[in-house]
Amino acid sequence: MNKTENNLKRRTFIKASTAVGGGLLLGFNWFFSCKADPVLKHTMPELVMPENWYEMNGFLKIGENGVVTIMSPNPEIGQNVKTSMPMIIAEELDVDWAKVVVEQAPLNSELFDRQVAGGSQSIRQGWESLRKAGATAKQLLINAAAKKWEIEPSTCTASEGVISGGQDKSITYGEIAAEAAKMEVPTEVTLKDVKDFNIIGQSKTNVDMKNIITGKPLFGIDTKKEGMVYAVVSRPTAFGMKLGSLDDSEARKINGVLDVIQFGDIKASRQNKQVDKVALIANSTWAAIKGRKALKIEWTKKEDLEDSSLHSAKLDALLKEKSKVPKRNDGDVFKAFADCDKIVERIYEAPFLPHNCLEPMNFFADVTADKAEFTGPIQTPAWTRGRIAKLLGRAEKDIKIDMTRMGGGFGRRLFGDFATEAAEISSKLNKPVQLVYTREDDMTAGTYRPASKYRIKAGIKNGEIVAYHLTEAAVNGNMFDTIANYFPAGSIPNLRIDANTFDSNITTGAWRAPYTNFLAFAEQSFFDELAKELGKDEVELRLELYEKAKANPEAKYDYDPVKAIEVTKLVLEKSNWGKADQGVSQGFCMYFSHNTHVAEVAEVIMVSGQPVVKKVTAAIHCGIVINPTAAKNQVEGGIIDGIGHAMYGEISFKDGVPSANNFNNYRLIRMGENPDIEVHFVKSQGNPTGLGEPSLPPAAGAVANAIFKATGQRFYKQPFIKELSLLG
Repeated sequence: MNKTENNLKRRTFIKASTAVGGGLLLGFNWFFSCKADPVLKHTMPELVMPENWYEMNGFLKIGENGVVTIMSPNPEIGQNVKTSMPMIIAEELDVDWAKVVVEQAPLNSELFDRQVAGGSQSIRQGWESLRKAGATAKQLLINAAAKKWEIEPSTCTASEGVISGGQDKSITYGEIAAEAAKMEVPTEVTLKDVKDFNIIGQSKTNVDMKNIITGKPLFGIDTKKEGMVYAVVSRPTAFGMKLGSLDDSEARKINGVLDVIQFGDIKASRQNKQVDKVALIANSTWAAIKGRKALKIEWTKKEDLEDSSLHSAKLDALLKEKSKVPKRNDGDVFKAFADCDKIVERIYEAPFLPHNCLEPMNFFADVTADKAEFTGPIQTPAWTRGRIAKLLGRAEKDIKIDMTRMGGGFGRRLFGDFATEAAEISSKLNKPVQLVYTREDDMTAGTYRPASKYRIKAGIKNGEIVAYHLTEAAVNGNMFDTIANYFPAGSIPNLRIDANTFDSNITTGAWRAPYTNFLAFAEQSFFDELAKELGKDEVELRLELYEKAKANPEAKYDYDPVKAIEVTKLVLEKSNWGKADQGVSQGFCMYFSHNTHVAEVAEVIMVSGQPVVKKVTAAIHCGIVINPTAAKNQVEGGIIDGIGHAMYGEISFKDGVPSANNFNNYRLIRMGENPDIEVHFVKSQGNPTGLGEPSLPPAAGAVANAIFKATGQRFYKQPFIKELSLLG
């Protein structure tokens, strides 16, 4: 065990006894001094709940019968933190997991520092404070029991909700909860040694599973409240268009249609340009959709109607430019190139991609003169509250947001454009409204992954890579500064990274594993080509570079070359690298993102001239694995997502109109195309790192390198299947 100073002081640790029943209410600001974003909710109807719970936001509550309720402050987007994060508290609390109930908290910035789901950071950044929350509660209970028995707290132990004090003294948490409520918060708590964990590291079923499979209302689109009406929105038919004229006479004749209103909210892009829209209000979504189809609208041109050929030309021009301030600039890459024996240069191109969440965007709003209440699936509730407050001209403290489980996020629900739409519609109607997107709305008015191009140039001197220059050109933004410190930083003496951008009226934003979702494929395909130029094995080249980085600790880089070597060697062993059956081609990729190292080996066979991904073996170094089954699911989902979009995904634009608006003309990976996936975690006692996104980036690189071995074709664009057909 290790003692740690308890920063859960009076300001962040609230305790009070319940009005009836003598339970202990312990409230924690889990993320004081942290940047975490957890979510937890566990309903167990078979438990007999204590009466008269005293509930508040951001707390751990213990009933007189020993049942423990843990509130979850952060959004659940399918990453399973609703289960894994309460496991952390329950571990340090030493409570019986069967007696834990988890409930979703509303947005409350006074109790929680940061209620966000994004960046695969929830468990990583909440690890310490969640452990302290559980340990502090346990110490309070022990102190109360020791006082009752008139012995030293240090002589007491706790296990599964029972405190023992020797000489046959024992008492349950529920029995001592009322006394514990009167105790002072301890200034120092003891955290468990990893070897003593009995909940963390054990697979636990998703706490929402029963409600999910029985169809209980967990998701935003399930929201139903008294007096609520439904809204669908008619938006410009192309990016760059605006509302010209509107004739709603036929729409108003549709049975169930209640109203038609015009509005213009703050666009969910970084440009903050006004957009004219028309909302069809009805007593059901079906009536609203029928009414919208009956609207007669003329849209007129407001800005340039962009298309993908324009984007491609602009990106090509940007690839030739040096940034005024490069993201990274080691040595003198241009001087090194001038002295090289050989230069290898390639250009890689990424298309726009939609998010395609299973649950389309939706949000509930109830705005009147007296209140502003919202419910829905949102990854950034606090930021969205600020935008709503600005839109409505109200104080943020007067805006209430309840969060629901999400049917997928992938970055799309970081942008609260659908929430501000609902807010404005409700404010105009002065009644509660549920805004619902159709699938076509979701794909044509979406926030897309930006199209981008990368030029990678490497210089070889005396059989070594001595210079490396990466230039990014992206629509609406460029890479995060931290990515400049990823591999191959520290392993090549002269390295420069430039990032250039141009503004577009096509709405873009974060897409699962931003930037790295494509960059990993580009870089790791490139290193396979470099290995061939150098006459080296592709994996051995990476291992040499990791060793060079390891020997160069003074260089600034974020990845850990030791961990990179570990996952590489593990995946080679588990995949039987180099010993595949005849007709099976293997491709390798290792990539670091979201603080996690992932190595993957893809196996490809050819069927009727087409590549088929049969198996992917993955090795992951993510520190302590909280919930193994959930962790494995996250890795598998990321790999399937990465392969599917690299093989098939693409949206282009012609005169501002996207090329696809539903799944009949947008190709997703199909169930029969999912490969067998084998997942191996490096055993570690280190603090946990991200897991929701890191398995996606290396998937495309491993598959592309395997397809090259199978076909002799190198890919420089995605999707691969389209490129393969063009290459003949």
